[in-house]
Amino acid sequence: IQNLGRLTPLFGSRSVFTSSKPDTANPNWLRVGLAFGTSVFLWGLVNKQHSADVQEYKVRNGLE
Repeated sequence: IQNLGRLTPLFGSRSVFTSSKPDTANPNWLRVGLAFGTSVFLWGLVNKQHSADVQEYKVRNGLE
């Protein structure tokens, strides 16, 4: 319990890695593109897997 007093300044201090607030008027288009591209890619994988699963379900249950 005595060591907790020494740790509070570590958690209460400002992060040394944040130099300034992000500029919302000028976004980092590379990061935006990577985020959207990753999202589209993952949704594509989910849709492809879902279609394969539905097809397998239909074949197993004699629906096709």
